[in-house]
Amino acid sequence: MSNPASVEDYRKLAKRRLPRAVFDYIDGGAGDERGLARNRDALHRILFGPRVLVDASARDASVPFFDGRLPMPFIVGPTGLNGAARPGGDAMLARAAAKAGIPFVLSTAATSSIEEIAKACDGEWWFQLYVMERDFAAALCRRALDAGCRTLVLTVDCQIGGRRERDTRNGFVVPFRMKPRFFADCALRPAWALSQLAKGLPQFGNMAVDNAGDAASQAVLMQRKLDTSFDWEDLARLRQDWPHRLIVKGVMRADDARRCFELGVDGVVISNHGGRQLEDMPAPIDILAEVTAPEGRMLMVDGGFRSGADIVKALALGANAVLLGRATLFGMAAAGQDGASSVIELLHQDVERTLGLIGCPRAEDLSMDFLRPSPT
Repeated sequence: MSNPASVEDYRKLAKRRLPRAVFDYIDGGAGDERGLARNRDALHRILFGPRVLVDASARDASVPFFDGRLPMPFIVGPTGLNGAARPGGDAMLARAAAKAGIPFVLSTAATSSIEEIAKACDGEWWFQLYVMERDFAAALCRRALDAGCRTLVLTVDCQIGGRRERDTRNGFVVPFRMKPRFFADCALRPAWALSQLAKGLPQFGNMAVDNAGDAASQAVLMQRKLDTSFDWEDLARLRQDWPHRLIVKGVMRADDARRCFELGVDGVVISNHGGRQLEDMPAPIDILAEVTAPEGRMLMVDGGFRSGADIVKALALGANAVLLGRATLFGMAAAGQDGASSVIELLHQDVERTLGLIGCPRAEDLSMDFLRPSPT
C-alpha cells in the first residue's frame, strides 16, 4: 500500500508487519469483543445535521484547552508495551505528538522510562499512572515530577485485568516466550524480528528501576493486577500530593465524574479502556453528553476514534478533546514516527474537512446543534 489514506489503511499495514500475537495485543478487546465493536458502532450511529451557505473558506481546528490552545482537538493517549510494535515506539509517538504541537501521554506500562521520554521529547508530555503498589506509585509520581511532567493521568478502570481472549489464545506474555508458533510467526516477519533482536526484546521501562524489574512485578503490570483497594479517599490524597494538573481516566458515570471534579480533579476522560476491560459497557461517546465539566476543567473521551468526523462528533457532544489510542499506534507500528505523524495529519485534515462540510468553520463553536437527534 504505497499511499495510505486512512487509519484503517495503517491498521492493515501494521497487521501485515507484526506477528499475530503482537498485532492482536494492540487490536484486541475484552471477551468476544462486543465492547470493542460497540465503541465503533456508537460513533457510526451519530449523524450530522449540516448548515449550508456558511462561509467555510477559513477553517480552524484548534480548541481552547486549560490555559492555552490545542492546534488540533486531540491528544496521543497512553498505550502500553509500544516497544513490542517497534523498539523505541514510545519515543516515536512522543516526537510525532511534539511535532504536531499536541501532548503525548506516557503509560506506566511503557517500554521507555519516564526519564527516557523526558530526554527524547521536546514537546508536552503527561504521565499516566497505574497504582499497583502504593510506594512504587509514589516513586513513579516523584520521578515524573523530577523529569518535568506537569500533568498526571490516573487510570481507575484497570484494578482487575480484563479477559482478553486473543492474548490468552496466543500465549502473549512479557518477556516474550519463544514457543514454536510464535517463533514461526516471527520468522515470517523478518523486518520486525530483526529490529527486535537488534534492540533487545521489550521490557516495561518504568519497572526496570527501583528494584521493580523482577518477573513478578512485570507479570502484575502485564495482567493489569492493580491495587484493588484504591478508593475515593486515596484519590483525594493524590490530589493533595500532586502539585500540578490531575486527570482521572476511566470514568463512565456522570455522578463519578462530578465527584472527581468536587475533589479538585482538573480533567476527566470518559473511557471504557478501549473495550479492553469489561465488554458489556456503553460506548464512551454515549455517556459523553451526560457529563458536564465545571468552568476551567476539561472533559475528554476516548474509545474507537478513527476519523476526523468521529472527533468532531465528540466535540459537538461536549468534549474538549479526544484521546487517541490505536489510531496512532497503527501508524507507528506500520511506519515508525513518520507513520504516527501521518495519522495525526490525516485526522487533522479530516477534522478541518468535516468542519467545512457541516458549516461550522471553527471547532470551538461545535455544539449538538450540528448533530441530528439519534434515531430511536
